[in-house]
Amino acid sequence: MRRTDRLFDLIQTLRDGKLHRAGDMAARLGVSSRTIWRDMAILAAAGLPVQGERGVGYLLRGAITLPPMILSTDEADALQFALAMASETNDIRIARAAKSLAEKLAVILPQGPTDKI
Repeated sequence: MRRTDRLFDLIQTLRDGKLHRAGDMAARLGVSSRTIWRDMAILAAAGLPVQGERGVGYLLRGAITLPPMILSTDEADALQFALAMASETNDIRIARAAKSLAEKLAVILPQGPTDKI
């Protein structure tokens, strides 16, 4: 998992306002606790209201807002895959809508080797 995706996932996890242990987050993300400690320092340095410490856990002291449509790389890949499948259906209405939506998303999604549409 790329660091940016991991940081995004950590922010999403912390948004619930609960205390999260580094070991639990590390196990879920497949990294070490030390990596989570570093990531928490990065988030705090970026200005997020992260509160916590090693051995205790982490939480966000205040609410943060993110734009409503931030997709992780895996989510963007899943969306592009689903649209590619839908564009091949025999239902002309769905196929046309999938192709139209794919064109709109192509304008806003970053271009890269994972682009399938």
